[in-house]
Amino acid sequence: MSEDDQLDGGPAVQPFQLSPIPRAKSIRKYTAQAASVRSTATIGSLLGDVYYAVISIAIAIGIALGASQAMRVALPPEPDISSPWNLSLASLVIVILIALAGVVLSLAGRLGPVGAGGAEAAWWLGLPVDRRGLLRPASRRLPVLAGLVAAVIVALLDAGLLADAGSRVSRVAVAAAFVAAGIVLLAGVGQSASVSRRAIAFVGDVLLFLAPVAAVVLAGLGWSADAVPSPPWWLVAALLVVVAALAFLVDSRLARMPEKTLRESGSVATQAAGAVVSMDSRELGRALTDGAAAPVRRWTSRLRTARGPATALITADLAVLRRSARHVVQLFVAALVPVLVSTVPELASPFGVLLSILVAGYVAMSATGEGARRAEMAPILDRLLPIDAQTVRRLRMVVPAGAMLLWSVVAFAAVGRWASDVPNWIALGVISTPVWAAAAVRSSYRPAPDWGGALVSTPMGALPTGVASVLARGPDVVVLGLLPVWIAVLLRTINTPLMTAQIVLSAIAVAVASSIKKGSLMERMMDAQENAKAGAAR
Repeated sequence: MSEDDQLDGGPAVQPFQLSPIPRAKSIRKYTAQAASVRSTATIGSLLGDVYYAVISIAIAIGIALGASQAMRVALPPEPDISSPWNLSLASLVIVILIALAGVVLSLAGRLGPVGAGGAEAAWWLGLPVDRRGLLRPASRRLPVLAGLVAAVIVALLDAGLLADAGSRVSRVAVAAAFVAAGIVLLAGVGQSASVSRRAIAFVGDVLLFLAPVAAVVLAGLGWSADAVPSPPWWLVAALLVVVAALAFLVDSRLARMPEKTLRESGSVATQAAGAVVSMDSRELGRALTDGAAAPVRRWTSRLRTARGPATALITADLAVLRRSARHVVQLFVAALVPVLVSTVPELASPFGVLLSILVAGYVAMSATGEGARRAEMAPILDRLLPIDAQTVRRLRMVVPAGAMLLWSVVAFAAVGRWASDVPNWIALGVISTPVWAAAAVRSSYRPAPDWGGALVSTPMGALPTGVASVLARGPDVVVLGLLPVWIAVLLRTINTPLMTAQIVLSAIAVAVASSIKKGSLMERMMDAQENAKAGAAR
């Protein structure tokens, strides 16, 4: 028989026996083994890292519990006569719990909650195997993590601030864990039903938005809760049944997960995890913001305010801020934090009000600097426009200054009501606005840590020795530039020297944030001293 006859009359490839399709569990096991072959870690080093992490977490929880209990002991007693705008501590805790539920739902929508990133998405999703077996570990990871974190936070709030008994704390912590896990599982059900991650995150943002608004409205109406409701054990058992049913429903619908959302969720989760490990807050913010961004805009703005290079830069920053629902909600919620703290008699001490101003102000400030953070990552617009670098940084402060001006009016009006001097406190908040804007730009343009230098072992892995000085860029301007605000809140009074000092420090903060010189202030002073010595030697 000739070769042409073989090609025409029969198959050119000889018959062979097909092997059975491997199970999904064997695929996961093979992937883990392939990854462990290239790893140099041993069982001893792994156990050492786990022990180190557990001890560090336990120490952190103990410190947080001690701090919350010390703060509770230092709180003044609740007054016998309540004013029309008072809010009880239990009501504030309820508002925090509702806000935490919104945060959990928002993060679940942005991170997945089920995803396959990197090599898993490239290899696993194309295999002719049961997708449920491949995605089952990923579907359990985020609910378990959310439950553990929620249990710790709620237990700290209940045992630290409210000083409840151990049995009540355990019930509340277990119930919080089940509720948080159930919220993430509900987001997983929505993901399997092709609900967009953006819609899930938007619902969480709305819940976070409504929590402080409802608290302010209830405080104005004079309603206040006497105690946080304690869930009985039968309710905890019912929550367990609901969570188990949701977990079974999500597991049965894993095969329906759209491949596009799996890839996107895995990519966002991987980017966020890398940002957390490397302590890069800018990268973490970009991951959470872009994870729920709309791929296509339903309407486009004409950007009529862009009349030149300077206005084009300001318009771009404003467009970035108003297109991010997360940052708008973050700014609004941060403005109501001093209002709520000043209405709770147990927290309305000078230290409590000052802490609320600093923490809420920094959270609001970080929401306004997204345009500068994106420009630091990709300085395309900065390089195209005919503007020098210092002027660019000053223009980048315009949008943060405008947003923080609105925040300062609301926050310092609440402080003024607390101190019985609203006009002067609003004036102090207005003249301190440039400090917040300068801190936003300075933190956005901070240099990356030097990973090529010496490293320090931490529970999160090896970190550069200078990472603390890098992360301090931005907060240092807030701490030093708001010293008159510190003094005014602690003394509960305002005078002309404090106002004058705040104006001077605001101008200094703007000058520092406008500088394009790298290195800390101490490093620049040392360099100047060395240059002076070299010039004298010549």
